[in-house]
Amino acid sequence: MTLPAAPARTAATELFTATFGGEPAGTWSAPGRANLIGEHTDYNDGFVLPFAIEHRTHVAARLREDATAIVISTFDGDAVEAPLSDLSALFPARRDEVTEWARYPLGIAWALLDAARRDPRDVPGVELAFASDVPVGAGLSSSAAIEGATASALNDLWQLGLDRVTLAQAGRRAENEAVGAPTGIMDQMASMLGQPDAAIFLDCRSLETQTVDLGFTAAGLDLVVIDTNVKHAHSTGGYRERRAACERAAAAFGVPALRDVSEADLPRLAELVDEVTFRRARHIVTENQRVLDTVQALRETGPRAIGDLLVASHVSMRDDFEISVPELDTAVDAALAAGALGARMTGGGFGGAAIALVEHADVAAVTDAAIAAFAERGFAVPTIFTVTPSAGAARD
Repeated sequence: MTLPAAPARTAATELFTATFGGEPAGTWSAPGRANLIGEHTDYNDGFVLPFAIEHRTHVAARLREDATAIVISTFDGDAVEAPLSDLSALFPARRDEVTEWARYPLGIAWALLDAARRDPRDVPGVELAFASDVPVGAGLSSSAAIEGATASALNDLWQLGLDRVTLAQAGRRAENEAVGAPTGIMDQMASMLGQPDAAIFLDCRSLETQTVDLGFTAAGLDLVVIDTNVKHAHSTGGYRERRAACERAAAAFGVPALRDVSEADLPRLAELVDEVTFRRARHIVTENQRVLDTVQALRETGPRAIGDLLVASHVSMRDDFEISVPELDTAVDAALAAGALGARMTGGGFGGAAIALVEHADVAAVTDAAIAAFAERGFAVPTIFTVTPSAGAARD
């Protein structure tokens, strides 16, 4: 697949030339993702419904004669290098010795070599230069975009022959162990497998996927992202605490994961755990059902039927999982008041962005309403844009 030239692709190529000299062997890219519904269900072996967006991270890459990986990005002007033979010692035990952003591409190199059972001494070194137009910290998975771009490039350059699901799994391992963020696999799968005008219905236990047509364009709908500009980081404590609560609830119920608890089981679960742990679990259990209901509604009725499910998802994250913030609640409330069919926060929470499903004719009204609501409450001006379901990782 050949993708059109993009400013970030040009920026990656220019950075490569300025840093390493000469031309790269090629450029590869991977998208961020928006999650239509299914939040924090992925690491509970549940269901999610994300889609790739048009915003992408690009990497210009080339092999080098020695066995060293050197990475540099437009968002950090200092190159970071590590011998490939050192990666297994760095990750995960000594990851703090590596600049945080560089843990993503270097972690991917480590995870891919392990997945392919390749000795680091048997592959050449690499030079990687990154540029991105995926908003960082907005809940649109800028991390999966850098992982997917790196994995695609190294899979080709090293001729590893790994399939897309394996590349996604390497991305999750890099994020979990090399970066230290306890995330699930949704983001990486969406970034690798995205399709135009469609979402990826993913069973996070089996990794089986189905393509679900969204039909936004035909229905005259847009998906608006309201980035609160409140930055978050998955490796911080709030995310870890939520995951630990989910694991406690599953253990108390005697099942491998909350995927195995149904809504009918919730009264019994409430008797086994404390009130906070129960509410955390209730979000996961009901969110899994909302994903299934959304897929059914899209297939049987169309995108206008999913608005109430989006709203219910936000309420659950706000009240049961407690990962919203006032800016996200303001974005959702303002969008709904201005006529959005549905709206919810998206991503890991504690900041980031909300999404709103909006009639095309109402995009300007929703945008104006959100900006006004933020100003009234003294919040920083949000960044607002539409996203389009797009293709997954590819060589440019």
